[in-house]
Amino acid sequence: MTQAISDTFAQQLQQMRADLIAHLRQRRGGKVGRAQAAPDPHEVQSGDWNQFDSERDLEQALDERETAALRDIDAALQRIADGTFGLCVDCGAEIPAARLHAAPTTLRCLACQQRYEREHPTAAPSL
Repeated sequence: MTQAISDTFAQQLQQMRADLIAHLRQRRGGKVGRAQAAPDPHEVQSGDWNQFDSERDLEQALDERETAALRDIDAALQRIADGTFGLCVDCGAEIPAARLHAAPTTLRCLACQQRYEREHPTAAPSL
């Protein structure tokens, strides 16, 4: 992969990272941490515990998903720095640019990703 192409993907990944962090801050109401943004169980009105539990579970799921997305973005940026970005982690083949544009954090070529999903049916699918 040429330096110009790597730079393009690095810019795309940096933008994705910045957008995700901005979204997290907006959702949490600024620069507060997860604990400060969490709903206070003392403010729950009688009978609203089911709603409180549902909102807390949704918030936790979103946090886990966003944390995983940030981890994937940072890992892809590290692969760019290492010179391994765009190479399938399983077979070493070059991942097509169209796939990388659609999912710049992808680890595998399409054939290896399909094989991985068959072998690990509970794993989250990748584009």
